[in-house]
Amino acid sequence: MTTTSVLRLLQGTAPDSVETGASSVAFIPLVVMLVVAVVFIIAMWKVYTKAGQPGWAILIPIYNLYILLKIAGRPGWWIILCCIPVVNLVIAILVAIDVAKSFGKSAAFGVVMLFLLCGLGYLMLGFGKATYVGPAALAKA
Repeated sequence: MTTTSVLRLLQGTAPDSVETGASSVAFIPLVVMLVVAVVFIIAMWKVYTKAGQPGWAILIPIYNLYILLKIAGRPGWWIILCCIPVVNLVIAILVAIDVAKSFGKSAAFGVVMLFLLCGLGYLMLGFGKATYVGPAALAKA
């Protein structure tokens, strides 16, 4: 070990070789996550546009959930329910089912493709042949 390496260890920093290796290992998952996020944003933008809502709404936190609730035909105050642990899972499943039905798909599609595999389901809705038929939850009432 060189004197510089010992000094760096005493200061709490790692030697150059460790820093370089760690940063390159951390870079790959970061790039993958960014690509997945961009693909998800593009898919949701397309879904919002098909439903007659502004696509840019996906970029604004909380407001994007409000618009998704609107697409599903659920009231806006359900945003509060999304903040309660465990209840938010039930709400997410109900909204996924209603979004699927709003696009003419089955409840199974909503649970599997929109809730469990959300990126794939929204890609299928946005870029597939599905058309928005209106809020499913309002049709029940």
